[in-house]
Amino acid sequence: MARKLKITLAYDGTDFHGWQVQPGVPTIQGELERVLAQIEGGPVAVAGSGRTDAGVHALGQVASLELTNPIPAANLKKAMNRLLPPSIRVVGVDEAPAEFHARSAARAKVYEYRLWRAEVCPPMLYRYVYHHPYPLDFEAMTAAAPLFEGARNFRSLAGADDTREEEDVARPRTIYSSRLEAGEELVRYTVRGSGFLRHMVRNIVGTLLEVGKGNLQAPEIPRILDAADRQRAGPTAPARGLFLVRVEY
Repeated sequence: MARKLKITLAYDGTDFHGWQVQPGVPTIQGELERVLAQIEGGPVAVAGSGRTDAGVHALGQVASLELTNPIPAANLKKAMNRLLPPSIRVVGVDEAPAEFHARSAARAKVYEYRLWRAEVCPPMLYRYVYHHPYPLDFEAMTAAAPLFEGARNFRSLAGADDTREEEDVARPRTIYSSRLEAGEELVRYTVRGSGFLRHMVRNIVGTLLEVGKGNLQAPEIPRILDAADRQRAGPTAPARGLFLVRVEY
């Protein structure tokens, strides 16, 4: 009998072409399905809570799958970590109800974007932050961050290469919280929402950076969102500063 499992993952996305399987290039989903096929003795389909882009990291990505192998959850965790590259770690394996699906069952996701503002970025951090040692008005950025909260069509923040149907892109989503905290060297932007479009968090950060540079004023943000026009928002921030922190069920 097949059993449903919920797997929680952490990974460094630098060397991967995102989550989704693609021919001829390394992906997170592809690596998981490769090692699970070895354990199961046959193909295993892995469904993620969402598709992180190339270069994006995760601290708490969630995936669901079915196995017929009776291996205990704790032993499966050890076996997967032995077979996976060090840049992907399974941090939890749990038995799940038969109807559980990592994507459709998700109720909220939390992302964090990290910006390094000091003049020199330590080499051990470079893969995990966007180094931006230039003047920014962090007071204005902090005040602007909550203006992204609420339920609305976030078409203005969709990736230009989002392949979803327009109806899905235009479907209302809810941002429950949007906060920016500026430390002496590290700036953290944290956002929690019901769901996100492709590049949406990175486009929010790019828009906040435009506020910090003085190219946009905070009162313009609601008008940008209402326009449902990607050209009105800021540029897409680099992938390396973005982390999927957790998925809530």
